[in-house]
Amino acid sequence: MITYNSENIKMPRLKRRETSAWIETVAATYDRRIGEIGYMFVDDEKILEVNREYLGHDYYTDIITFDYDESDVLNGDIVISVDTVRSNAEQFGKSFDDELHRVIIHGILHLCGINDKGPGERELMEAAEDRALTLLKLLSDKQ
Repeated sequence: MITYNSENIKMPRLKRRETSAWIETVAATYDRRIGEIGYMFVDDEKILEVNREYLGHDYYTDIITFDYDESDVLNGDIVISVDTVRSNAEQFGKSFDDELHRVIIHGILHLCGINDKGPGERELMEAAEDRALTLLKLLSDKQ
């Protein structure tokens, strides 16, 4: 089950069923199933608080993924700063919706075992994000 909540901000407009089906499809491409995934959309101040409290990092970020996986079943909490997503969309010349979907799937890809901190890993993550976003477009076009 995938849940979507917000704190300190208005909930971003998402087609929840379509987004959840997309997430499940992407997970399946990595031979994973969705267990309990909780998305929390927050503002910059809240994600900074979470980053400090749980990770000991004193900086803003767009996403924090907490992994509670059990073998091939994905379980986790994904905290997304809508403020940073909006800033990144402007900075990279993307629409807010495109950047939001990129960040939404970024957390799932982390749960699937894809990292982005080591040498060459960022390129692998970006390629995986691009494939997932292409899949979203294909799924949306079918509906």
